[in-house]
Amino acid sequence: MCIRVMESDCRIPMSCLRPRILALHALFWGLVSLRVFGAALLSDEKPAVAVTKAMTAPCWQLEEFVVAKECSACEGFHSKSIPACSQTGFVETINCTKSNREEFKSCRSAKMEEHLFWKFEGSMLALTVVFAIVVVVRQRSLDRQASDKVRRQIECI
Repeated sequence: MCIRVMESDCRIPMSCLRPRILALHALFWGLVSLRVFGAALLSDEKPAVAVTKAMTAPCWQLEEFVVAKECSACEGFHSKSIPACSQTGFVETINCTKSNREEFKSCRSAKMEEHLFWKFEGSMLALTVVFAIVVVVRQRSLDRQASDKVRRQIECI
């Protein structure tokens, strides 16, 4: 028995509308939005604190400075005693020219940047491989469906 269906094959497959798949999509996009907007929600800065911070800003934000010691990793004692160490784990010593104060400024080291770069490159390579496999599998599935459809049409003749 041949059923001739002239509808378009460009629809969302019913398998994508299963509750499990929809729940996974909702979970994924929920995690993505939480990651994006979570930093704003968990931020410690409040409007009253921002005014106080403007009055007690570090000298390197208000005037010119000279780097006394290049960016280096914080040692055990410094990581707990210097607040700038807690941000990146690296700190540089700054001498402000007008006030002649010595302060610490958080910085990013070249070694840390290189590590982050290769981590990013590795994740992009892994994603490329995963999506290439998905494309190949999907293309084989579509080819199989097309050949089955042609075979059914030939059987009806």
